[in-house]
Amino acid sequence: MAESDDPSIAAIAGRTAADIYHLNYVAECIEDEPNNTTRFLVMGHQDTGSSGKDKTSLAVSAPNRAGAVAALLQPFTESGISMTKFESRPSKSALWEYLFFIDIEGHQNDEKVQNALRLLSERASFVKVIGSYPAAVL
Repeated sequence: MAESDDPSIAAIAGRTAADIYHLNYVAECIEDEPNNTTRFLVMGHQDTGSSGKDKTSLAVSAPNRAGAVAALLQPFTESGISMTKFESRPSKSALWEYLFFIDIEGHQNDEKVQNALRLLSERASFVKVIGSYPAAVL
């Protein structure tokens, strides 16, 4: 059975992807803002090995106190790791608490990334490694 015939698999994609992969349309023009650009992720349970040019995505929270965000960023600076994304979203657990989504350069198994994650876990109230994956070529 082709993946496009498997009813348990779905995708949000443009017309070009549907044409290339011979996919059926369920709905079109689902955006609520026509000028938006959206990044889509494929998530799974398996780890990916290092490709040599990777990114790692994290979810992190910190206690609500002065300097807490600066403390979250310091491990990356100390380890020489560049962040490629830093977003905040309100936490659903308490007012004025936030969850931060961070993308960094490097694979979670790289020594300097592991060092940064160790330092981060000492400062954050919550750290979740979402995963590491090859950086996209744009």
